[in-house]
Amino acid sequence: MPSEPAHSCFQQIVNGLARRYDAPVFEPHVTVHVGADHADAAKQAIAHAARECTPITLTPIGIHESEEFVKTLFVQFAVNAELRRFNEIIGNAAHDSSQYHLEPHLSLLYKKMETVTRRELAASIYVPLSEVTFDTIKAVRCLSPTQSRADVEAWRVVAAASLSGDRV
Repeated sequence: MPSEPAHSCFQQIVNGLARRYDAPVFEPHVTVHVGADHADAAKQAIAHAARECTPITLTPIGIHESEEFVKTLFVQFAVNAELRRFNEIIGNAAHDSSQYHLEPHLSLLYKKMETVTRRELAASIYVPLSEVTFDTIKAVRCLSPTQSRADVEAWRVVAAASLSGDRV
């Protein structure tokens, strides 16, 4: 999860787009691992990553759109060594062999839309941040793949910690 002031900036964009397009509201985040539904393993992985990692700073490289529901409109970030290490720590600690492909992005809107509308929207969004620091990690129980507003609204946090090692 992004730290302030980025969290508030992204939440404002998400909330505005959700109102404008009758879409779900969600907390801004970058997904770093998708694994099996094992709450205990997720809690252990969160605790381990919180002990091993410090906040991670990522560089936005653009606003993109796609036909994929969970990537309708999003901020794409550059991958760096710090994020790769974090992703590896989470996967190993979760004892999960899923082959989630790390493509760091922060979604701004989840909505099935026409291509031309998505493209116009992507071109109209400006994020005034040259770097974004992420300092909180959460394990979220969700349907995979997430394909609808109801799926998003059913997400539940099962564990959380700050990357300084403190429980949140």
